[in-house]
Amino acid sequence: MTALIFTNARLIDPETGTDNSGWLHIADGLIHGKGNGDAPVADAQVIDCGGKCLAPGIVDIGVKVCEPGERHKESYKSAGLAAAAGGVTTIVTRPDTLPAVDTPETLEFATRRAQADAPVNVLPMAALTKGREGREMTEIGFLQDAGAVAFTDCDHVITNTKVFSRALTYAKSCDALVIAHPQDPGLSHGAAATSGKFAALRGLPAVSPMAERMGLDRDIALLEMTGAAYHADQITTARALPALERAKRNGLDITAGTSIHHLTLNELDVADYRTFFKVKPPLRSEDDRQTVIEAVRTGLIDTISSMHTPQDEESKRLPFEEAASGAVALETLLPAALRLYHADQLDLPTLFRAMALNPAKRLGLESGRLSEGAPADLVLFDPDVPFVLDRFALKSKSQNTPFDGQRMQGKVISTYVAGKEVFRSS
Repeated sequence: MTALIFTNARLIDPETGTDNSGWLHIADGLIHGKGNGDAPVADAQVIDCGGKCLAPGIVDIGVKVCEPGERHKESYKSAGLAAAAGGVTTIVTRPDTLPAVDTPETLEFATRRAQADAPVNVLPMAALTKGREGREMTEIGFLQDAGAVAFTDCDHVITNTKVFSRALTYAKSCDALVIAHPQDPGLSHGAAATSGKFAALRGLPAVSPMAERMGLDRDIALLEMTGAAYHADQITTARALPALERAKRNGLDITAGTSIHHLTLNELDVADYRTFFKVKPPLRSEDDRQTVIEAVRTGLIDTISSMHTPQDEESKRLPFEEAASGAVALETLLPAALRLYHADQLDLPTLFRAMALNPAKRLGLESGRLSEGAPADLVLFDPDVPFVLDRFALKSKSQNTPFDGQRMQGKVISTYVAGKEVFRSS
């Protein structure tokens, strides 16, 4: 494998919190060193970055790839190409497929397809309960042996508290991470918007932000009882943050994420019932959005994810209440996140702490950093180049992005996985 030296690079290091000019040396798929000043003389190909940003590749928790069952929406090949084009070097896939990834056999099928077709790292999650039905836990130990890195029923909240507590207890015994969707299922059932004046004026069925707080409060109580490792997939409201802060202060093994859509869009973007803006949980108020951005800045919210959810045209071209929830975001995650950078709300090391370092740490990975010995999973990007997004140019099979036609800033130049270039912009 060819050794590379990136020179004249703007190194974005989330581990040290620095944004400095320098060089980076990689060989044998690993980072061999970095520094300022003159790069070392070595038998390596030199890449002049021209002052552009070089950062750890994004580790994206919660990507839906629709194999098995709905390959027409997204395959491992199309998702992998989209990830590489978006600077995502590791995708952590959800088990909400048809059928659900709830047996070692299904998991091994998905893993084989990923290894054969995807140019980026693919780490699978498995269902916490069989069929994601919340009645009987899966064989967590066997699924771990087959390669599952975490366990989740995705947006199917386990309503039976006894079943959930048993699953958490068993996961604790296996040292397994449980990822949950903190929502009260009774309140949120059938909701298409967040309750408030806007939803009332539009006549949309809505859910109170308290549903998120109530769901998180229940899960935290179960964590106190079981001591399990827990990650909340999406915290999107201000009301949930005090409970999260208390749980962390009390020493519980809890982390939390949020989605790029909840950081960059609000409930008013739904406007005239535009279904590409229908996501789960629904978009929140501007006050909630600003509060969640601040929670990312302080580190209270640990991770930012795309929550990539492909939906075909037929499932989106319906009345707003009936349309499927979700949006694709593998390719738009970075440029959307750069909106926060250009608005002076989050600096680049903070963004990559939430998009690369913290997700990697939560999953026990060595990636997500620029330190010596770490995998050479990297993204080279220009944070300033403007463009208008054309959804039909996306590499995902589905093009259900809320950013279609919007002016964005920041493009990926090239992406590297284990030192191998897997994407270069044309």
